Amino acid sequence: MKTKNIKSSYSLETAVKYVQDDKPIYNVSSEIETQLVWTDDGKRTEEVAGYKIYFSQEGVNPFAVKFAKMPSLPPFLSEVKLDNLEAIEIRSNVYFRAEGVRVVK
Repeated sequence: MKTKNIKSSYSLETAVKYVQDDKPIYNVSSEIETQLVWTDDGKRTEEVAGYKIYFSQEGVNPFAVKFAKMPSLPPFLSEVKLDNLEAIEIRSNVYFRAEGVRVVK
């Protein structure tokens, strides 16, 4: 996703510029991606940096959300709520993170 402004840290304010609270968010991932740590010389380690799941919302292209702890994967296309969703804008890209994800009943 491309940015609308430039910020230097993760924040709720940046997240709400791109993802609206009043519209449902849907899981569009069928598996959780594991992100590994890379060394300065470009070699991959086995250390886990985080986990990534993709979501979508009406009017927004699918976007990835990073989690520090392994989340449970919601059923495909289920409506979800992202706990403490934050975003950061870096070089015209937006990156999201959240503490958790839960299915809306």
